[in-house]
Amino acid sequence: MSEIIISDSNSTTEEKYRLLYQQLGSLVPKEDNLISNLANVTAALKQTFDKISWVGFYLFDGKKLYLGPFQGKVACTNIEIGKGVCGKSAQLRKTIIVPDVHQFPGHIFCDVDSKSEIVVPLFKKEKLLGVLDLDSTEYNSFNETDKVYLERICNFLSKEIL
Repeated sequence: MSEIIISDSNSTTEEKYRLLYQQLGSLVPKEDNLISNLANVTAALKQTFDKISWVGFYLFDGKKLYLGPFQGKVACTNIEIGKGVCGKSAQLRKTIIVPDVHQFPGHIFCDVDSKSEIVVPLFKKEKLLGVLDLDSTEYNSFNETDKVYLERICNFLSKEIL
């Protein structure tokens, strides 16, 4: 396992994602514990991108989403399907980018400093396993580049370690 994330703060967002993606195999080996691997993914994302104020997984137990490994401030522990950005992403089974959380109906404010968010659902053979949630204290922090690479990361996780 790699305990060092190689990143260049002068790189573009896409270059950072490419480099992080290349390191995923050594960062999250199949034989390691799932929770440990998900924890390292959250740490790697937070370490790579200054724009991320909170990053974590909410895992689906068949009824609701519950807090999994994360990096950042204390968070909500349970989210109903269809509620907030995480619950809506899980319900719709698609990635949601929110440039301004104050404009998202029903947004759940776990962190009052959060201004923008992206949530990516995580599947295994069409079955919802949870969501990957990223917040920022800046407006408009996430875009299509984030969506593409975060979806790739989630696909990698579902194929390789879940």
